[in-house]
Amino acid sequence: MPAFPVSLPLEFTLGCADGKPGNAAELFESVSQNIKVKRYSEALNDLNAAIETDPALSEAYFHRASILRQLCRYEESEKSYKKFLELKPGNSIGEKELSQLRQAQSALETAFSLFDSRDHTKGLEYLDKVVLVFSPACSKAKILKAKLLLAAKYYSSVISETGFILKEDENNLEALLLRGQAYYYLADHDVAQRHYQKGLRLDPEHSELKKAYFGLKNLLKKTKSAEDNVNKGKLRLAVEDYKGALALDPDHLAHNVHLHLGLCKVLVKLGRGKDASISCSEALNIDGELLEALVQRGEAKLLTEDWEGAVDDLKSAAQKSPQDMNIREALMRAEKALKMSKRKDWYKILGVSKTSSVAEIKRAYKKLALQWHPDKNVDNREEAEAQFREIAAAYEVLGDDEKRAKYDRGEDIEDMGMGGGGFNPFGGGGGQQFTFTFDGGFPGGFGGGGFGFNF
Repeated sequence: MPAFPVSLPLEFTLGCADGKPGNAAELFESVSQNIKVKRYSEALNDLNAAIETDPALSEAYFHRASILRQLCRYEESEKSYKKFLELKPGNSIGEKELSQLRQAQSALETAFSLFDSRDHTKGLEYLDKVVLVFSPACSKAKILKAKLLLAAKYYSSVISETGFILKEDENNLEALLLRGQAYYYLADHDVAQRHYQKGLRLDPEHSELKKAYFGLKNLLKKTKSAEDNVNKGKLRLAVEDYKGALALDPDHLAHNVHLHLGLCKVLVKLGRGKDASISCSEALNIDGELLEALVQRGEAKLLTEDWEGAVDDLKSAAQKSPQDMNIREALMRAEKALKMSKRKDWYKILGVSKTSSVAEIKRAYKKLALQWHPDKNVDNREEAEAQFREIAAAYEVLGDDEKRAKYDRGEDIEDMGMGGGGFNPFGGGGGQQFTFTFDGGFPGGFGGGGFGFNF
């Protein structure tokens, strides 16, 4: 069905109330031309003037009703249809279009309700399949469609729809606002700002345009402050600025992905691995292909000693960018850390730090060896032997400068108790026997059975 009838129904061309068919034909030709170039007001003015001259000109009521319906001026349209049907009772075309009017009116009301209830998809269906079919020139419906598209995050479609509206009316404030918001959520901030500024030049007190414009200015200011503080080495201030910028608009994903990444990088530098990992995960939730976020999260997991997680992230990053040597080096560090985490921590077993001196290590060993000597733990001899074996193995490594250096570098060391059978302080099973005798022996006669200590 054409948007507007380009020719009258046959019954309309057979006569006019003033008896001058030619005048009516000229009138409706002028109306048709105005409609083609979307000069609806001029078309309505012509029809209103014709009706004022001849109140019985039925086809003028029909055309006026049709134009008003398509502009979604439904109440006025319905009155004109009813007047037409009074003059042409039972006219099928008039009755059909009156029915279409009522369908469009009901669908538009429903679409507004669906917008309020956030059912964006169904709201768009009502507009596209009913309202804009019967009322294609309805500006309210077009603006509502742009709002629904924006709420559904179809930003490119918003730009397209508002482009059509602004082509007809370049000063439409709602269209300028919606188009600016679409560019804003695509992180095209310069273009968004230009739309807001144009709208504010037309109406400096427009509340929504002011809110959008100054909200954008504040976001850009906070973002720049965070970046400047990073460059100045003021990392803690940068953290606060990034958090402040993120709090301004949690829905601005296209921009927030970079804020989360920036925050993650700063937190890694500050050694706050847990917080950094959360920030990078937020960035990856927005853009799962963001390579730098994956790398930084791997670094953050190294800080929290999540060795396997770090290896997984950095391995994924290396697969995405196999030529990046920095990523490969980070992966090697993570794999080494994972490997080291699976071996026994001899420092922990002896209860000493990695910076302890040889003398401190020796004292710790003596104390624990006395505590866990099997002859002193008759009631729990099996546990004591296991503990004693661990203590002796730890000292075998940490008490030797060369072995200790290799251990600290993460190198493999054979025959030092790491493989489960290379070291046996008891000498059983045919292995090497170790005899240790503390100065003065053990109080109470300990030292029998091959457990003497000699330093």
